[in-house]
Amino acid sequence: MSIATKIFRRPDYQSDTTQFIDQLKAAKPTLEAEQRAGRALLWDKNVDRSLQADIFEGKVAQSAYVYQTKK
Repeated sequence: MSIATKIFRRPDYQSDTTQFIDQLKAAKPTLEAEQRAGRALLWDKNVDRSLQADIFEGKVAQSAYVYQTKK
């Protein structure tokens, strides 16, 4: 890097959102661990593939218009 670019270099841009998130993480250091725990509670589950296949096989096809009476 030349001397001119070092002198006239602007600070790296950070959006308002990035600044807010950085401040939030600084104020609450346990935030990321709490987010991971919440994700593990709701989303990170082991799927039983055989049970899932049984459920899929047991589905009954729905008619095109469910409110039409059968004649």
